[in-house]
Amino acid sequence: MNFRFLLLIITFFILSACNQEPLKDEKINIISEQKYKNTGFTLVYSNKLKKEKKISKKIDNRSLFIFHKNLKKNSFVKITNPSNQKTIIAKVISNNVKFPEFYNSVITTRIAEELTLNLDEPYIDLVLISQNSTFIAKKAKTFETEKRVAEKVPVDGIKIDNLGTEIEKNKQKKIVRFSYSIKIADFYYKDSANNMVKRIKNETNLKNSFIEKLSNTKYRVLLGPFNDIKKIEESFNEMKSLNFENLEILKDV
Repeated sequence: MNFRFLLLIITFFILSACNQEPLKDEKINIISEQKYKNTGFTLVYSNKLKKEKKISKKIDNRSLFIFHKNLKKNSFVKITNPSNQKTIIAKVISNNVKFPEFYNSVITTRIAEELTLNLDEPYIDLVLISQNSTFIAKKAKTFETEKRVAEKVPVDGIKIDNLGTEIEKNKQKKIVRFSYSIKIADFYYKDSANNMVKRIKNETNLKNSFIEKLSNTKYRVLLGPFNDIKKIEESFNEMKSLNFENLEILKDV
């Protein structure tokens, strides 16, 4: 009798353990994934870069296509120029193209022109969007109309009413301060952020990490600020050696 009773108890616990498995799966399934986004520098395609083997594949410079290393082929992204808020929708046509890790994408000359990007400082916001999004459909419908209007307006047709005023404006435009920082990660606890700073100092040659308090429950670790694009690229590549997946570059932190 005791043996049968013991066997019954063991069977009960085994069945109970099996019944708990769906609950675990259910908890995992309800975790929502954050939409991919990245702010940083893009690489504008040219045949020269291809010849120099900085980019491993050609792209049609008249197209609205991009290369990206992490996003799936045929996915769509919204690209924004933060300096003027111009946006455009582009399609990822390959994610196995080799290009420098510092750049978050390779874009065409057409995209750069549509966004009026500064080619010496091609800084963009890139966000993954759904292929079935109505936002894409609306953009697709209006893009050709906007393009036809843009073609009718001469790019260099600037009317100067007051030469002195225009010269003064041009002077002001030229005085642009280059100031960027590399965003490493955001942390809930300040101690965690401090540990990341210690890790950076111990495992790299980088000594310019700091913590920015965004709220009582959000602490951001950054590197910088940098006033030269080569220095920021060198630091970015050194941080990449620690296997950070989605480093971002923030302007005027």
